[in-house]
This record gives sequence, C-alpha cells and structure tokens, in this order.
Amino acid sequence: MSSLVAYEDSASDSEDEISQRTFDGGETSLSASSVWTKTEPEVEASCQVSPPSPVYYTTSKQTLNPDTPGCLLESQMRNATPLTLPHAQAHADSLNVSKRHLPPTVRPYVPKRQRQVPVESGEPSDHPVHIQRREEKPILSEVSPMVKQCLSQKNPVASGVPRRLLMSLAGHQGPVNTVKWCPVPHLSHLLLSASMDKTCKVWDAAESGRCLRLYTCHSEAVRAACWSTRGTHLITGSFDKSAALTDVETAQPLVKLDAQFRVMCVAAHPSQPEVFLCGGHSPVVKAWDTRSAKVVREYRAAVQQTLDLLFLRGGSEFISSTDCVSRDSADRTLIAWDYSTTARISNQIYQERYTCPGLALHPVEDSFVAQTNGNYMALFSCQRPYRMNKRRRYEGHKVEGYAVQCSFSSDGTLLASGSSSGSAHVFDFSSSQMVHTLRAHSQPCVSVSLHPVLPTAAATCDWAGEIKVWV
Repeated sequence: MSSLVAYEDSASDSEDEISQRTFDGGETSLSASSVWTKTEPEVEASCQVSPPSPVYYTTSKQTLNPDTPGCLLESQMRNATPLTLPHAQAHADSLNVSKRHLPPTVRPYVPKRQRQVPVESGEPSDHPVHIQRREEKPILSEVSPMVKQCLSQKNPVASGVPRRLLMSLAGHQGPVNTVKWCPVPHLSHLLLSASMDKTCKVWDAAESGRCLRLYTCHSEAVRAACWSTRGTHLITGSFDKSAALTDVETAQPLVKLDAQFRVMCVAAHPSQPEVFLCGGHSPVVKAWDTRSAKVVREYRAAVQQTLDLLFLRGGSEFISSTDCVSRDSADRTLIAWDYSTTARISNQIYQERYTCPGLALHPVEDSFVAQTNGNYMALFSCQRPYRMNKRRRYEGHKVEGYAVQCSFSSDGTLLASGSSSGSAHVFDFSSSQMVHTLRAHSQPCVSVSLHPVLPTAAATCDWAGEIKVWV
C-alpha cells in the first residue's frame, strides 16, 4: 500500500508508530504533522524514491525549488491537507513524467541494440543513433570513360608527348618517392603514390582526381611501392624494416613481412604473382612467397645496399643496382642474377663509376635503361653478357644524388625521366634526343610515369609532396 510522507527536521513519532496507525474508512492517510526526523544522508537517499509514490521533503540546510515536481517548501507542507490513497495515486500519476516529456537537455537511456538500429524515417529522433561508417565504393570494378574509349579503338594510337597540366593531386604531407599507373589496362586510371609521410594512396588520376584509398600499414616512411601483376594488390617497402602485401580494395594488409633491414626497393615477379623481391640496406636481396610468408631465396653480394631491382622478360633473371663503386670501375654496380639458382651471372655490366638509382625495362625490345648519377641514362641489352650500348646516351637532365626514376611509354617510342631541377624530360628512344621538357615542379622531380593506355598522359611527383598529371 502506497503512502505520502513528508520530512521535517523536528522530532516526532517513531517509525513503528507511524506504520501501525490506521484511520477510519479502511483507508490509510497521513497528516503533514505525522513526520519523523531523518539524518542528512537518509534525506538524500529518500529523495530518490521513484513514482508512483511521490515524496514531499525539506531540510533546514537546503531550500528546495518549488518548481521541482514532487517537492514542497516547508511552509506548504505545514498547511498541506491529508491525501487519501485515490487522490495520492492520481497525484502520483500526474507527476510520473514520461521520457518523451523530459527537458531537451536530458536524454533517456537507450539500449545498445536500439542505438545501432539506423533511423529510416525522416522524423527527427531524440534518441542517440549509432552512425555506421559508410561503405566505400569499389574501385576495381569501374572503368574510366577515357580509358574505355582508348581500349575500344581497333588501331592503338601512337604515344605522344604530354604538354599541358590536367590536374594537381595534393594530400601527401611528405616527399613522394614514386608514382605508378596500374598495369592492368582497364584499371589504368588508378595511380599509386608512396610517400615519406608513412602512407600510400590510390588516386583516380584520369577523371575526378580524388583519393580513392589510403593505406597506412607502415610505421615509417614508405620508400618503395608497386602494383601486383594482376592489379589487385600493392607491394610496399618501408624504413620500418618491413614489406607488406596489401589488398587494393579493402586497404587491409594481407601479409606483413619482417625484412630485418630498411627496404629501399621491391619488384613483383612477372609470371608468379605470389612472389616478389625486396632489397635495401643489406647485402642480401630476399625473395618472398606471400602464401607462406617466408623467404624462398636469398641473393648475397659484397655490397652495402641495393638501390633498385628489375625483372627481365619472363622472370628467369633479374638485375640489381647497388651502391658499390671503385675508383676506376664500377664493379658490382649492376649485377645480373639467375632467379631459380640464386647464382650471380655477371657483375661486369656497367664499367663507369656512377651508381644507378633507377632501372626501367623496354616494353618491346630486349633492352633496359639505368638512371645514373652521371646525369644520363645508359642503355643495356637484356641478352648475355648484357652489353651497354655506347652509341645511345640519354642526357640533359640532372640527378645529383636523388633517386630519380624513369619510365617507357607503352609502345616503347618515348623515354621519360625526372630531374633534380624539378623538370620532367621526354626523350625519343630511337634517336636518344630530348623532344620536350615540362617545367613540372619547383622541387626535385623524382619520378615520371607514362600512362600505359592513354597516349599522352603522364604523372610526375616531387620532393615537396605534390603530384601532377599531364596530357
């Protein structure tokens, strides 16, 4: 049976006497004078009585707000008339404020399951709603209209020279080490960039210029990055002494490998998608199998570090560029390796005393070029004994110790290179003459990548973190 109780500081009947008191009519009532004294902690505890039994209370040390439901001032309690049970129940129902009538600053507790349910109606709700992350749009299922138009042509268009700026891509907070287009033709609108700000990004560099994915699987600067042969994964190497295989779509690392040295270069095997090479601040080049996350082969040389790696056609042999030079010759500057047997085929390929920070394979002919710190690019044969062509030398740009990279056009008629002066230079492969110079950046331009499908498109990056696309 419910009752209404009023508290005062003055002493009165004991609790047992009040509980045994009954009135005529079979109904229990309590006058305002029938109160007992409670201590201060008990008063605070009694203030939390839940409806439908509202409590009138006051203390000599605290003045209650008359606007607060369920609370009366001392003068009002002294003049209060006894309430019978039906009247008390009706009064309690009027004071039972529902959740929907709470002040706007007070929100009721909502269970976790209800918070996770999205609001489908357009009506506003006071309940806090769990905001779920919007699913990212797939990027490997789309084809750029520009790329699709070029792929639909029966006769491929000859490569042209990029001359005007199409867009600038800003987003990296550190120097960008490399930019590479996706090698898969229908996904070639995707551009990969690796930066010293510990991140890699994939851009829509043919249409919108948006950053489609951000990859943060390394804790130090990302020095090298490349696409897998199928275009579904990224291979990255970092100064955190690890190499990673990352899913392009989900941006989640599938395998992270402990290389035990700072990784400076990576190369995907052209015929075995699960295998890639990595080299860096170590005399050892390691071949990893991503299925087992283990080293399957090691290639040891008497060098301090490996600058770049390049698989020759078919993947049975590869070239490694090192920092080892001598006074009169560059012994072991370029080393040819047999991939299967790990045997060193030749280390007398390049006889000049310059290191080679970049290598590029010709898409049609059996030849490759090496970017040298002598401010020129040298041409070599892919056939043993890998002789250098002394009649062709691509020069006119500056390297000056930067890891400047170079690339060929899809038909092999053009060769492009960056420069420490910030320019991008385009050469005619057959005549080795410079045909055009792009005033691309104010900082050293360390990478130029010619598009594999679009005839005149190219991407450049610089030491200030800027990426530009040219057509």
